[in-house]
Amino acid sequence: MSLYADALKTLTISDLAAMKRAGEKISCLTAYDASFSALLDRAGIDVLLIGDSLGMVIQGHDSTLPVTVSDMVYHSRSVATARKRAFVVTDLPFASYATPEQALLNAASLMQAGGAQMVKLEGAKIEVIRFLVDQGIPVCGHLGLLPQSVNRLGGYKVQGREAQQARQIVADAEKIEQAGASLLVLECVPSGLAAEISQRLSIPTIGIGAGVDCDGQVLVLYDMLNISTGKRPRFSKDFMADASSIEEAVRHYHQAVKSAQFPAAEHSY
Repeated sequence: MSLYADALKTLTISDLAAMKRAGEKISCLTAYDASFSALLDRAGIDVLLIGDSLGMVIQGHDSTLPVTVSDMVYHSRSVATARKRAFVVTDLPFASYATPEQALLNAASLMQAGGAQMVKLEGAKIEVIRFLVDQGIPVCGHLGLLPQSVNRLGGYKVQGREAQQARQIVADAEKIEQAGASLLVLECVPSGLAAEISQRLSIPTIGIGAGVDCDGQVLVLYDMLNISTGKRPRFSKDFMADASSIEEAVRHYHQAVKSAQFPAAEHSY
């Protein structure tokens, strides 16, 4: 049972920080519509991420790059309206935060029209993060594999295996926290590196393909239900395999994260 299980109270940044301090794992899944939002909320999921992954799993693109701010506002509003307890984080899509001023305009749309409680952006955009936080906008950082930079990275590859790259990710994580971010997603990095970063930072880390020692875990909803159009990533798990319903599968995922049974070694690098 979560220390923050009151279904009538919407979770806040302070609640997530307190969960890290208490050693309680944070469960997170992507969500894109009202029906799944309500189901995930009932199942106890702590954080709903309206990810630009919707470009692939909802719109059918081969990357997240075609997703627009208008797309994100629409789906964020659908999710935020239907949930009662879960904390709502929404991605700033590709090329929507090149400057602090552009980031502010688009982040404000996600919060005012989209109902987001926090926006997420990829990379060590320190100036942008600091500017948004100064304007009262909560920020989630994202390091490791950056899907919006897939063309520059040359594909979807594990990041931080080489010593120099690992040191850079650690340094970037510390800079992101110092800039005022309240949450950090670590994607496809070695589990030892993710554990080191999680120990160094006072803000919660949310892992995806980053080992069990992050403060929380996130998966793309359609991957863990095994209904994606593409190949399910190695770091994901088919939670429908041993469930009689979607809600049961989500509850199994939530419990596996809370008890640190997921991810297992086969889901980590």
